[in-house]
Amino acid sequence: MLLNKSTKIWINYGLGAALSVVLLYLLYVQVVQQLARIETGALWDHASNAYLAAGLLLMPVNLALEVWKWKLLAGSAAPLSWRDAARSYLAGMAFSLITPNRIGEYPGRILFLRRKNTPRLVSVSVLGMFAQLIAVMLFGLAGLIYYNINFPGFWQQLVLAATLLGAVSLVIIYLRFEQWAAALERIRWFRRFRTYKYLMRRFTPREQLGILALSLIRFLVFTAQYLTLLYWMNVSFPVADGFFMAALFFWVMTVIPSVALAELGIRGNVSLALFGHFSDHTVGIIAATAIVWCINLAFPAIAGSLLWARKKLLNIV
Repeated sequence: MLLNKSTKIWINYGLGAALSVVLLYLLYVQVVQQLARIETGALWDHASNAYLAAGLLLMPVNLALEVWKWKLLAGSAAPLSWRDAARSYLAGMAFSLITPNRIGEYPGRILFLRRKNTPRLVSVSVLGMFAQLIAVMLFGLAGLIYYNINFPGFWQQLVLAATLLGAVSLVIIYLRFEQWAAALERIRWFRRFRTYKYLMRRFTPREQLGILALSLIRFLVFTAQYLTLLYWMNVSFPVADGFFMAALFFWVMTVIPSVALAELGIRGNVSLALFGHFSDHTVGIIAATAIVWCINLAFPAIAGSLLWARKKLLNIV
């Protein structure tokens, strides 16, 4: 059956609008349910608003670092403007809401860009995910060392050893990605992914280290953001101890299987288990954790969901 032009337009843009509505609704439900755990009256009992201002100001810094990294990655496959890099990043944040451990973030970025060289974008996405994971593992390793020193135990030591092995393996794979790609090509099934090899050789070791450096700096930014918001909520702890606990917190949230739309409750429980060693201000810990979640995930995801509403997902016109 042939479709007239107006019907095709409705189908093209209707899918994007429908996806936007679904994402916004799911996000709304999750925020309402999870923020119900917070006593709103406690938000008035806080420290200097300078801490809140610092936490909010770090949001665009965090976003800019990730957009910069994505522009470097995707730009190696095809020219990419700052505007398109930012828009695809926000769209990926929205798309990640419905995937385990937000693994749909990079596929969402690629789907939003709709470039012809999708295999190459997949390749750079792999490199970007490795860089992000290495950053979390390295700082998580520091947090685990701190935790083992202060709260020693067999299981803590076992997790530390496994994380050390995993971090070393990730670094080796990341820095020698092109060699691994060449080895995989000897396997018949992997020959279809030969594009990986050709694309990865476009990145010099210095460029790969630069991408990794951006991931490490970004980790420091949202760790500082988390700590400032905890201080704003009158949660007291030594700065150094808080940093290592925050690093451990983000590591735990990475290794625990979860879906972004349900992870706020998990975040609250993990933050209580860690920062409860320093403070019994339960409401403050949960509130700061929820605010960080809203600033770094919910707000960008809302913007990304609105972008999907104007996106043409099918080329049938």
